[in-house]
Amino acid sequence: VDLDQIDPPIEAEPAVWRSGVASYYGARFNGRPPASGERFDMNALTAAHKTLPFGTRVRVTNPRTGKSVVVRINDRGPYAHGREIDVSRAAAVELGLIQRGHGTVELALID
Repeated sequence: VDLDQIDPPIEAEPAVWRSGVASYYGARFNGRPPASGERFDMNALTAAHKTLPFGTRVRVTNPRTGKSVVVRINDRGPYAHGREIDVSRAAAVELGLIQRGHGTVELALID
């Protein structure tokens, strides 16, 4: 077998699980315990979701900009009508959501 002729496996991106509106939360909640009981850090890549288990990793993509980030679920919410996920301020910066405060995103489950 000629190993130079074998292509390495291609890791596929996770499929879009859901899409919806994301918002973010930051300084007002920084240092306070979220539903998981750990300390909220607005500079960490975390998020709140109504039903996903704590510790679930989710790739959040802003289809308008193509930017994406992987966040870990550590809180419950969002409680604003029509919102799918609340991300930390650090995740919102990466996604380009800071100026508007919210935006449409696509969610893909990592694990």
